[in-house]
Amino acid sequence: MKYSLWGLIGLAVAACSNPQTMEPEPMTDVSEMTERPAPVTTEDRFAILALDCVHREYPNKISHVLQSDQDARPPRELTPAFYGCFDWHSSVHGHWLLTRLLTTQPDSVYADEIRAALSESFTAENMAGELAYYQTEGRGSFERPYGIAWYLQLVAELEESDDPQLAEWRETLRPLEDAIVEKVRAWLPKLSYPVRLGTHNQTAFAFGLMLDYARTVGNEDLANDLVQISLKFHQGDVNCPLAYEPSGEDFLSPCLMEADLMRRVMSEQDFVVWLGYFLPQIPIDGSADWLAPGIVLDASDGKLVHLDGVNLSRAWALEGIASALPVEDPRIPSLMAAHQVHRDAGIAAVSDEHYSGSHWLASFATYLTTKRGISDTGAAE
Repeated sequence: MKYSLWGLIGLAVAACSNPQTMEPEPMTDVSEMTERPAPVTTEDRFAILALDCVHREYPNKISHVLQSDQDARPPRELTPAFYGCFDWHSSVHGHWLLTRLLTTQPDSVYADEIRAALSESFTAENMAGELAYYQTEGRGSFERPYGIAWYLQLVAELEESDDPQLAEWRETLRPLEDAIVEKVRAWLPKLSYPVRLGTHNQTAFAFGLMLDYARTVGNEDLANDLVQISLKFHQGDVNCPLAYEPSGEDFLSPCLMEADLMRRVMSEQDFVVWLGYFLPQIPIDGSADWLAPGIVLDASDGKLVHLDGVNLSRAWALEGIASALPVEDPRIPSLMAAHQVHRDAGIAAVSDEHYSGSHWLASFATYLTTKRGISDTGAAE
């Protein structure tokens, strides 16, 4: 049936004058009417950002190899657990953030909301979909190494918890974990050189997360693989060009992340000596100005805002490096002074103003403030 313009206007007027002829408004979900409590801790503020993005599908940037027309599907169908937060890896570490908060602050004002969000994601059906996607032909390098390292870190978080619900989720995530570990162990012997970028493909950062995971779950084979390749790649490195950092789109420091990795694989004595050759720039006067924070001139730009992340990741790396040195080491005051400057700059930049940063910076901030990388790991035994 077709109507003229005036006929459509007449129908609209009639509908307004006879409300009973209109479709009833759907009832608003009670949970949507409940105001979220105000954050109590700094980490609560970060949790809000993760809660607001883990199930937000768009905008979305997918790293996706299409094998046929059938692969042209929306993110929620491709990766049904980790489709939010703009991209797969940010979704994974957004879920890690929420899990981390449950383990470090189980009485958080957002604990119930966090559990509900994670329960929605961590289902057997969703994880079967993730596994199927990961194992499909043509995706051998999917999210390697950054995203899969964060996935293993998520598993490590669940592994350490004695909470029954987290223990159940840990088992739900195990099939994809096993597939990732298998691919990582097959990939490491083929890697001829380290990747020294300041972005996702950097190997030093990923190796650090993977090694922490391997030691947490007791996977000695993977841990040994990572230790050996780290020593092979980096034991002879000297004079890292810290003055060249950061590049304009870095969110990881190539120099500091390498040092943060090596304190995990070397004895304290060996690390003390190695660090002197690798980063001779570290002063012994307690100053902080030897390493200036990155500057962001447009936080709405998804690439430029990476530099807010480099400040956060530098801060945790500096603290990690200091944690592996003997307490009397004269470099510690300068390491911690630079740590504080970068910490302050990085945390101040975490906000909901621009989705370009809000979908991921909170994870970096939580990793920093909860000391995830250094609480149980300093120099290697």
